[in-house]
Amino acid sequence: MQSHVIDYQIKGESIQIVEVELDPMETVIAEAGAMLYMEDGILFETKMGDGSNMRQGIFDKLLSAGSRILTGESLFMTHFTNRGNKKSKVAFSAPYPGTIIPLDLAGLSNREIIVQKDGFLCAAFGTKLSIVFNRKIGSGLVGGEGFILQKLQGDGKAFVHAGGTVIERTLNNETLRVDTGCVVAFESHVDFDVESTGSLKSMVFGGEGIFLATLRGTGKVWLQSMPIRKLVQALSPYGRNSSKEAGGVLGNLFE
Repeated sequence: MQSHVIDYQIKGESIQIVEVELDPMETVIAEAGAMLYMEDGILFETKMGDGSNMRQGIFDKLLSAGSRILTGESLFMTHFTNRGNKKSKVAFSAPYPGTIIPLDLAGLSNREIIVQKDGFLCAAFGTKLSIVFNRKIGSGLVGGEGFILQKLQGDGKAFVHAGGTVIERTLNNETLRVDTGCVVAFESHVDFDVESTGSLKSMVFGGEGIFLATLRGTGKVWLQSMPIRKLVQALSPYGRNSSKEAGGVLGNLFE
């Protein structure tokens, strides 16, 4: 189905929100709990599925909802519709500090994009969400990172959340190796795999982990500088930054 045409504005710097303006009877879909505020006239309804297929039966809805559980997301999605007679706004915030990436699906190859499993924030009604299993051996070895991904399909606007700074790269028959957690999204025809870092010495002492994500081909990719995994490690009392809290030479002596 054709997606609803929505207007939007991204606000903020390091911790951003996206404010969507809806005409009467326009709808935007979002992850449960993402809504920050909504103006008068906006009504929301929790549904099983994205609503892109109006003829979808209950079995297909259950199957789609079950696949969302595999990505760690809620069983349901929230549909926000402007039921008033004038334009109204609804805003969404991401679950942790970072950057919101606006994507025009109509301008992408095959009108689809592959996104990390927790990257989707919201989209115009009519956007189809599904999961993709990366069947390559390397991806399976690192569990969730790169093994279970989301696919967004449609011809409208979609919004993806990334941690830290976002880097957009366009590959031209090239290969790019990236930390496994730093891949946010990539066009569907870009080949994605997870491979070992190389020698045993590099794996153990290199500090870059045992695996790296490899992107090959031609197309756009989006990377993030601070995935949630690194953010948790940095804030953890046992993380890499724990020794920096003392603030001086003598501080470490009394820990």
